[in-house]
Amino acid sequence: MNSNMLRTAFLAGAASLAFPAIAMADTSENEAPERDYLPREIVVTGQQDSYSTDDGSTGTKTPTPLIDVPQTIAVLTEDQLEDQAITQLSEALRYLPGVSTESGEGNRDAVFIRGQETTADFYLDGLRDDAQYYRSLYNVERLEVLKGPNALIFGRGGGGGAINRVSKVANPVKKAIEFDGSIDTFGAFSLAADINQPLGAGAALRLNATYEEFNNDRDFYDGRFIGITPTLTVDLGPATRLTTSFTHDNDERLADRGIPSFGNGPLEGYDKTLFGDPDFNLSDAVVNIARARIDHEFSDALSANLSFQFADYDKVYANVVPSGTDGTDVRLTGYRNQTDRQNLIGQANFVWQVATGGIDHMVLFGFEAGDQNTLDSRRTVLFDTATGPETSVWLPLQRVLDIPAISLTAPIRSRDSQLTALSGYVQDQIDIGEHVQVIAGLRWDRFDLETTDLIGNTTNARVDEKVSPRVGLVLKPQENLSIYASYAQSFLPQSGDQFTSLSNVDAGLDPEKFENYEIGAKWLVRPDLFLTASLFQLDRTNTTAPDPLVPGNILLTGSTRTKGVELSLVGKITPNWQANIGYTWLDGEIRSDTEAAAAGTRLEQLPEHQVSLWNRYQFTDSFALGLGVVYQDEQFASVSNTVTLPDYWRVDAAAFYDVNDKVSLQVNVENLFDEAYYPAAHGNNNIQPAEPFSARIGVRVKI
Repeated sequence: MNSNMLRTAFLAGAASLAFPAIAMADTSENEAPERDYLPREIVVTGQQDSYSTDDGSTGTKTPTPLIDVPQTIAVLTEDQLEDQAITQLSEALRYLPGVSTESGEGNRDAVFIRGQETTADFYLDGLRDDAQYYRSLYNVERLEVLKGPNALIFGRGGGGGAINRVSKVANPVKKAIEFDGSIDTFGAFSLAADINQPLGAGAALRLNATYEEFNNDRDFYDGRFIGITPTLTVDLGPATRLTTSFTHDNDERLADRGIPSFGNGPLEGYDKTLFGDPDFNLSDAVVNIARARIDHEFSDALSANLSFQFADYDKVYANVVPSGTDGTDVRLTGYRNQTDRQNLIGQANFVWQVATGGIDHMVLFGFEAGDQNTLDSRRTVLFDTATGPETSVWLPLQRVLDIPAISLTAPIRSRDSQLTALSGYVQDQIDIGEHVQVIAGLRWDRFDLETTDLIGNTTNARVDEKVSPRVGLVLKPQENLSIYASYAQSFLPQSGDQFTSLSNVDAGLDPEKFENYEIGAKWLVRPDLFLTASLFQLDRTNTTAPDPLVPGNILLTGSTRTKGVELSLVGKITPNWQANIGYTWLDGEIRSDTEAAAAGTRLEQLPEHQVSLWNRYQFTDSFALGLGVVYQDEQFASVSNTVTLPDYWRVDAAAFYDVNDKVSLQVNVENLFDEAYYPAAHGNNNIQPAEPFSARIGVRVKI
């Protein structure tokens, strides 16, 4: 299926929903129509000034309370993100146990979820946002991390889980204007605006915009981010709503690859040193995303939504990077990489609520089609040395490295990748009496990838067709308590999660497979206090390994297993005390000899214990204090298991003061006790030092 066929299918689907919607629109009335376009069981998306939410719809694509979703889902609401003064996705994830941030080569979001690394399992309102860049949260209502593989909802990938951002949308009912500004002790600052304006007749326009400048204690580090997202909401009738948005983000910053290792740990004494060239190390990403969604209620029992997304990603990053040290000198290499990607995605979901024989069903039918085109190229750095241009250079260790002049080779890699994906899925949520719920479904995916090497003028292709199941059982002894067991699968074709390379060998291998077994319990202690616990086992198979008998032959014998326990308590513990408390225990290992490591090797960047606590206590109507604690156990920087990132405790604090009902002041202190630690890495020689003590002062004005 080519791009033209996909576009035709998308337009036909849009017309099928838009025609009845437009036919029902009544422009003779100036008053906003009654909102009745979704099933009446739709859940509330959150409470004012709350860290908790009861909305589990992302986990099922249906209006389902979070307590009824048989899966671990961690949520950070807008209120908590504002209290913590968090503006970037990578900053937010440190308060989510079970998730370890990878340094991402200093130019992108990258994470480990339940021991599985990903640069692509990111979503925006349930639609794939898989390019490699840093994501801002200025236009986000809440952040969700859905743990465990679940191809039924998200399709390919998502081996350890998926990260979904829920967007802010225009509200036709209430006018709101908010301005935020903050500055920290390193000189980094941010300015943001959130303006919602009803337009009458069930329409509204919302504008979210931000300008942010980066700085920290690292030598030469700086950068800036510009983001703007207008959103339009229009009620086309009493049963139909159209939501459109356009996002333009531009992130430009120093590409900081961190420090190398020496011995079995990070190199000591160089936490501020840039092991790169401040004039060359640069990451620049321009992201444009256009989106539209139609929600329509055909009847009390049948509703539908249709979404379209076109995204254009233009990303370039260049870096000189440390690749090792002997304690006296450091070896540097480098490259420049450029990626241009366009994604076109269409998704339709139909939700039908019906009773058969006294048993209630909520049935989901859906399809998704996507077309992706990626141009990716790379050039190698040449250092000007006394003996001529070299691809690597050894330099004396010192605070500021004396880096020779740099030039670039001709492209060593230039590829054009065309990806077409088509999916169909069905899911049934069954209520058997008042105490038993069953969720079961299947998703069919067709994955068609063709990659052309523009230098060698060769083309490789692969086609995968997979059926991925999901099944869960939920027992509800009482309305506010659920006990569940679930099984889910996902797959990843043998071409990496960015699908920019495909070898002759990869083209013929079966996809990697992820299987998750999970049991858990969820207790809504009160409407605003949620306690969850889960125990899981995640098996990954079909990873590649060399054939011990036939040199050069590749076998699908690689496998890993991760086991873990996750606990969380979120919400109002007392009327004045809000908290988000989490703990995770993780154990994971490679279970078969592979080219990278032997059986029994512990998985990289998998701390055994993780703890996160964020608290806010309201002492008076106008004054509150916040306290946060993060603990991360020691972890290996790579599967070599030779370099260890030490364990650490970090303490944050905050103070909040409402001058009046329109103006509030806020102070956030990060790393209160000035702990030196290393939270993330990208292999053994790209280790990221943490930021020392810093304070941020902010003001928020509501009009």
